[in-house]
Amino acid sequence: MKLARRIIGFIFSIYAFAVFLLIMFLVFPFVIMASFLGNETGGNIIYILCRFWSATCLFLWGIRHKNIYEAPHDATHPCIFLFNHISYMDIPILMMAFHHQHIRVLGKIEMTKIPIFGFIYRHAVVTVDRSDAAHRAKSVLRLKAMLHKNISIVLAPEGTFNMTPAPLKEFYDGAFKIAIETQTPIKPVVFLDAYDRLHYKSIFSMTPGKSRAVYLPEISVAGLTISDTAVLKQKVYNAMEASLIKYKASWIK
Repeated sequence: MKLARRIIGFIFSIYAFAVFLLIMFLVFPFVIMASFLGNETGGNIIYILCRFWSATCLFLWGIRHKNIYEAPHDATHPCIFLFNHISYMDIPILMMAFHHQHIRVLGKIEMTKIPIFGFIYRHAVVTVDRSDAAHRAKSVLRLKAMLHKNISIVLAPEGTFNMTPAPLKEFYDGAFKIAIETQTPIKPVVFLDAYDRLHYKSIFSMTPGKSRAVYLPEISVAGLTISDTAVLKQKVYNAMEASLIKYKASWIK
């Protein structure tokens, strides 16, 4: 039975990858055209295209996405979205989770090396080279510039996949320093099912099913100073951890 399930999963993953590539090739010419319109206007158009790409893929993959709001969300003002990172499936899911306002995602610069996808990625994402302090600083400035233009930013405070049985990995300070320095509220969002839809160990482990993103109450940074970074980070960590435990995220042991 396990062998049959693995074979079916492998075939489904090949199908899913083919769908991903097909939609990518369809949107690519429009991304090229949008890239000539500048970082703000062109970037916003590219995100609309990426949302179409993601929505089409999720539909054809049999993945049903739903946002759950534990508190009202005001999409008219910018915020810093923080999400738990556990799967490559996070990418299409976050496009659907944050579909209601303009966003920019922080992502690893290594992804820009992938042919065609890398071009789209480079024009949609604020890239960061974590091994280069100067590049990290430049990325922070770009993120702050987006917030000043009323564009929300999206970051994974864990920095990389959580490959542990714990709800979350330890958080980096960067997102919280940006929040304090720009006095921008933080909106934690947890992805509950990306781990089950596509395990981080293999791109051939994709399965259809549900996808849920839970919006947690906004966390204000009003009046905080840079010395409050650790306290703010722990507050956000506790809120996201409690939510993952509450909804019984499947990787928690």
